[in-house]
Amino acid sequence: MIELIDTNAGGIAAEFVASRLRAGSPAMSMVMTLVIVVDEDAAGDAMHVARQASHEHPARVLGVILGSARGNPQINAQVGTGAGWTGETALIRLEGEVVKHADSVVLPLLLPDSPVAIWWPSDPPHDPAADPLGSLAQRRITDAAAATRGKSTAIHLQCTSYSPGNTDLAWTRITPWRALLAAALDQQPLKVTGGSVTAERISPSAELLVAWLSDRLKVEIDRKNSNGPGITEVRLDTKEGPIVISRRDGRMATFSSPDRPDRPVALKRRQLPELLAEELRRLDEDDVYAATARTLRKLHR
Repeated sequence: MIELIDTNAGGIAAEFVASRLRAGSPAMSMVMTLVIVVDEDAAGDAMHVARQASHEHPARVLGVILGSARGNPQINAQVGTGAGWTGETALIRLEGEVVKHADSVVLPLLLPDSPVAIWWPSDPPHDPAADPLGSLAQRRITDAAAATRGKSTAIHLQCTSYSPGNTDLAWTRITPWRALLAAALDQQPLKVTGGSVTAERISPSAELLVAWLSDRLKVEIDRKNSNGPGITEVRLDTKEGPIVISRRDGRMATFSSPDRPDRPVALKRRQLPELLAEELRRLDEDDVYAATARTLRKLHR
């Protein structure tokens, strides 16, 4: 990593070229630009997650730390390649007036003719699509579960301000649950009359799962509390008996359905690199998430 003090976007771009030449690779196969907006304390962890996700999605990764907007403008950066990265990386620290114009620093550094994704590891803007940095991206990734303020309402705010291209890792976390439930009803196409989702008291994933089931099945789905971890049970009621997926330890679940023996199912809680990599596979609008966001808004009016 090369340290650049009091630099600008042109200096960072020039260092990208110099880093490639030093590595003996004048061209690198990068498929996108990933922008990470993060605070100083969380920057190391966020960049580590991005580095692991980049093994599946080679990218130019731009970590952006927004400091104080007071004082003289200054841009400092650490730029490099290698060290476990499959593409290029820059950790950019902004101070002073330039903090208000972070998009003007990031825009010249985006890879030409390739998609842009942006990730806020915690506390995103209330309307990511209207944010100056968010407006540069086709995919805007938030994480309501990592909110440090307004945690109980974070997912509702994101659904209220939904725009095409928005997504939240709380939605990504329930991909295996949704797959299991869809498969259960494919195997036994029973008429669902109601159901429930049981999870920790504050669980944005549970809120989204309730909304998704309500939207798809057109029945009332109750929300119940447990000690966790995460979602611990989903129950779908039918006239023939309940379909139940119960996960008490965050790793293995028990799948029960009418007239069939119970069976264990692997349902491990996934880590951030895997979640981020999944979201980066899809850069168009997620129509199912959009419908779920609309339903969640209706359920909480």
